[in-house]
Formats: sequence, structure tokens, C-alpha cells
Amino acid sequence: MPQAIVPLCPTTASDLRDLVGVELGPTDWHTVDQRVIDAFADLTGDHQWIHVDVERAAASPFGSTIAHGLYSLSRTPTFMEELMAFDGFAHSLNYGYDKVRFVRPLPVDSRIRMRAVVLSADESAPGRIQLLTRLTVEAEGVEKPICVAESIGRFTERGAA
Repeated sequence: MPQAIVPLCPTTASDLRDLVGVELGPTDWHTVDQRVIDAFADLTGDHQWIHVDVERAAASPFGSTIAHGLYSLSRTPTFMEELMAFDGFAHSLNYGYDKVRFVRPLPVDSRIRMRAVVLSADESAPGRIQLLTRLTVEAEGVEKPICVAESIGRFTERGAA
């Protein structure tokens, strides 16, 4: 039985700076089945056949439907919560992404997980820090990553002005 991941719990800017260069993860595996792909298509309105038409996609070069690239990216905040808890901060927010790449297609019924490496932790004011983290979403049995992105998070320590 897999061992449960216990997320890191940084509470200060110093704690975040100490994580620069550290690889976090991987997370647990998560299955991406056709039900999940269809739900994402309904949510986003992106019903391109390669995602939702099982019969037509089976005849494609991919051999099956594939998940939306943005599905993999949209899972990264949840994956990050498996790796790190930010409850100790007064505020934490996703400020955006840089250098997003969808390296490989994600076939239906794949299992994905994520690794993260903290690239930088820059203090913009006392108790306020911007964290740049490289997120790598990988699929079981696939040599190259599915998605690689740099996530920008902003954090404010409790009691910071």
C-alpha cells in the first residue's frame, strides 16, 4: 500500500527561501478517465473530437482520446496542495504561470502525478514573498513529461503589514 504524502507546512518567508532548489514530490497517482475528460470538456466548452469522440479518436494517430492540455495544468494547484500546505500564511494566491508547455499528449485512462522544484523565493516587502516553482506533470509509463510550467505564487506572512 502506498505511503501517504505529508505536505510541507511553511509559515514564513524564511521557510520558503529554504526550499529553493528542493524537489517536492511526487504526488500520488491520479487516473484520468473518459468521464473526467468529458467533464472538463463540459466545464470549458472545449468539445474537440480528439478529447470526446471515442470512436473517431481511436482511428487517430493517438489511438484513443486524449485529455486537454489545460486539464493537466488545471490539476497543478490541487497537486501542489498534496506537496505543501500554505495555511500558515495570512494570504496565498496563484499569481500566474510562465513558460507553460504541453510536452506530450495524455491518453485516456492514464495515471498522472506531479513533482515540483522551488526555483526562487523573492521577498518584495517584509513578510511578502513571491515563489517561482517549476511544476512537472508526468504520466505513468511515459518517458517525457506531459506538462511543464512555472507557477508564480504570492504569500504574505501573518502579521505582515
